Amino acid sequence: MRSCISVNIKKELIFIKINEEAETKEILICLKKKLIELKKLYQDDKTPIMVIGKILKNKEMDLITRMVDRYLDVPVDFETPRKLGLHGIKISFKKEIATSETKFIRNSLRSGQKIEFEGSIVVLGDVNFGAEVIARDNIVVLGVLRGLAHAGAKGNAEAIISAASIEAKQIRISNIVKELEQDEIVKGILKTNAYVDNSDELIIE
Repeated sequence: MRSCISVNIKKELIFIKINEEAETKEILICLKKKLIELKKLYQDDKTPIMVIGKILKNKEMDLITRMVDRYLDVPVDFETPRKLGLHGIKISFKKEIATSETKFIRNSLRSGQKIEFEGSIVVLGDVNFGAEVIARDNIVVLGVLRGLAHAGAKGNAEAIISAASIEAKQIRISNIVKELEQDEIVKGILKTNAYVDNSDELIIE
């Protein structure tokens, strides 16, 4: 059986390419063989691995990461963006969204309403001007986010904020604050995701 995985070793990065037609079980079998071979080459090396080729599901990325960790102690990243709800979130494995308790708000939030929770919050509606959503972990708004959103409120910089449209003048993740420029809101430039990158900068895109 022909391997569904090929390896391309560069000086600063090792590429593991997965055939687009490969099934999960086949991927894991082929990957195990390749990792055993790579382990002999790695020794004390810490060259990161980039997985490319097939568009992977979150579960597949988790399985691949765990298998790599079993054989090699190196960072793993994916060409495929992880997804939360309907929106792609461009974060590497090291920025993987942590599992946490989740509170669902089954309506839009009006001005003056404030929701706080020791976990993640999902709002099945809009967060209007004057409303506040504060979570220890992630915040997801299926509608428009116009009010205050503070994710990672107890210092979790791995937290994310995701909405159908982020139109709030200010959002926060951990202790990092980001102002959304007024002309961006006026011009209708669609922003759907916010996260803290490796330079500790709050990115909205």
